[in-house]
Amino acid sequence: MVSIRKKTLKSSLRTIWTFVSPNCSKLPRNRKSHKKEIYNLKHYVYIITNKRDGVLYIGLTKNLKRRIYQHKRKVHPNTFSSRYNLNKLVYFKEFKIEEQAKKKERQMKKWNRDWKIELIEKVNPDWRDFYDNL
Repeated sequence: MVSIRKKTLKSSLRTIWTFVSPNCSKLPRNRKSHKKEIYNLKHYVYIITNKRDGVLYIGLTKNLKRRIYQHKRKVHPNTFSSRYNLNKLVYFKEFKIEEQAKKKERQMKKWNRDWKIELIEKVNPDWRDFYDNL
């Protein structure tokens, strides 16, 4: 049996109707929110550096190509990546669920440096810049 639920968002006072079946979670029926979910299926955890065995930065983004472009062009000049000239994408992993990507980023930020370098060298032994292949 399928049930219909009505949800009113307090911030925008919009009403969203969702259809819920016992076999699956809530399915968005609002066209705009449905489109948004279709296009935001990918989330990336990435590592950038300035040179082999140099400073490492771990980040999370929905649009990897745009974000690395920002790092390379130093769009935000006062950030850690700009100060240390981190512009070389040496590792990235794609996730379909944002929470999984956030969890992985938090885990990786707690890793010691040797584990991060081992992960990079397993995927990218020459420390090539993956940006050109995106």
